[in-house]
Amino acid sequence: MDRGGCQMSGGGGGGGGGGDAMDRPGVITLEDLESFSEDQLSDSGNGSLEEEGETMEAEDGSERLLNYWQEVARGHQVEVSPDMAEPIQQLSSNNQGQSQREQVPFTLLLRKEKCGEQLYEKRHYEKGHWACITLHEDTYEQSICYGFMRIMRYICQQNSLGDYLGMTLPIVTVVRTDESRSVISQDVTVAYYLPLEHQAQPPQPHDNEIVVEVWPAATVYTRGFTGPTNEVTIINQIGAMAELLDSPGLCVSDSFIVAGYTNPAHSHRQNEIWFLERR
Repeated sequence: MDRGGCQMSGGGGGGGGGGDAMDRPGVITLEDLESFSEDQLSDSGNGSLEEEGETMEAEDGSERLLNYWQEVARGHQVEVSPDMAEPIQQLSSNNQGQSQREQVPFTLLLRKEKCGEQLYEKRHYEKGHWACITLHEDTYEQSICYGFMRIMRYICQQNSLGDYLGMTLPIVTVVRTDESRSVISQDVTVAYYLPLEHQAQPPQPHDNEIVVEVWPAATVYTRGFTGPTNEVTIINQIGAMAELLDSPGLCVSDSFIVAGYTNPAHSHRQNEIWFLERR
């Protein structure tokens, strides 16, 4: 596997989805898992867990969360294996509010507005350590699914510290297109910014397909949008952003970043499209 391209420059190596029980079609992300606490179990739309009776009450918290997520995942055509119970429990118990989610630091350079509406921002991100994995599945959604699940395991325990590392936002995916920006490549890089306390000495992943890299400093042009992130919406957002930029030629033309800030199950989830300024 080419390890060299998980950087903000947009390049990426090859890779596979692995051969474990998760490697099945569907759409599920790290933040889906991270967002579910036991207080949220009644929000599935299929009744609360309390209505499941004495059998459910006898199960411990991790089993309840796993069973709940397995039910949700079936709607995404994903099977969640039993060994995901502990990572799900860790994310749910360690993230009970936005205040505990560290933001990737940046410096705002410019905010472009028109008639009181924000069009885009120009930001500078310093270099830092990111854990990333590049996959090449049959669909963009499958690559996101497998990438987030494996990054989630790294965050929760499968690292050299053997401990929960902490959540940062946004979780980003690097997407690649053809020169016309009309087709998205199946190569998708999923990346997680390590919390500040781990930047100096990044814990190493047990998964040898996850690479911890120093991404160089980057200047990005970013525009927010709400709703789902799939091939169609991403292509549309890339096109809309290109029209807003005064000099789109200053940016990388075939690699872009989609940044996610909220649970993708939310009806008004918050995302951004990032254009990378050429170095």
